[in-house]
Amino acid sequence: MVDDDDTAQADELAWETTASAVEYTCPGFDVQMDDVVLPDGTETEFHYVDEPEAVVVLPFTPDDDVVLVEEWRQAVDRVNRGLPAGSLESDDDDIAAAARRELTEETGYEAGSLEYVGSVEPANGLLNSVHHHFVARDCEPTGEQELDFNESIRVAVEPYDDVLTAALDGEMRDGRTLHGVLRYELAERWR
Repeated sequence: MVDDDDTAQADELAWETTASAVEYTCPGFDVQMDDVVLPDGTETEFHYVDEPEAVVVLPFTPDDDVVLVEEWRQAVDRVNRGLPAGSLESDDDDIAAAARRELTEETGYEAGSLEYVGSVEPANGLLNSVHHHFVARDCEPTGEQELDFNESIRVAVEPYDDVLTAALDGEMRDGRTLHGVLRYELAERWR
C-alpha cells in the first residue's frame, strides 16, 4: 500500500518530458530520444529502447522436462540457451494466446495448460520492455517450428533439475530465462 508521503515523494522525483522523437528504427525496436526536465530544473536528453511487450514461457513436458531453445544471439556472439519467448504483435489482445503462439512457433510444441505467473520490466533504466511470464504444462510436439527470418533456433529438452542447476551455477545467463526459472522455483517453495 502506498501512503500519501510515498506518492508525494514519487511526484518529486518525476521527470517532465517536453519533446519526444524516434531517432532510429529497426525490426523489433526503436531508439527513442526524450527531451526532459529533471526535478532540479536541469534540461537534458534521455535515450532508451522502445520495444513491444513480450511473453516468456517455461514449458514442461508431461514428464516434467523443460523445452528450451538454443538460439544465436549476435549481441553477445554466442548461442544462448533459454526459454521460448517473443514479442506481442499489434493485434494481440490476449497475452496467453500470444504465449501459446510463441511456444509453438519457436519449438513446435503446444501447451496442454498455461498459467500466468507475473510480469517484469527487465531493464527499465535502458528500455521500456515488459515481459509477461507463463508456465506451460503437458507440452507435446505437434508440428514444425515457424521461425521468423532472423531466428536461428534449435530445440532442446532437459530435466528441470538440470535447468535449475544451470541457472544457479551461472551457466545459463539469459535474464528472461533466469527470471522465469527462479521465480517458478521460489513460487513452488512457497506453495
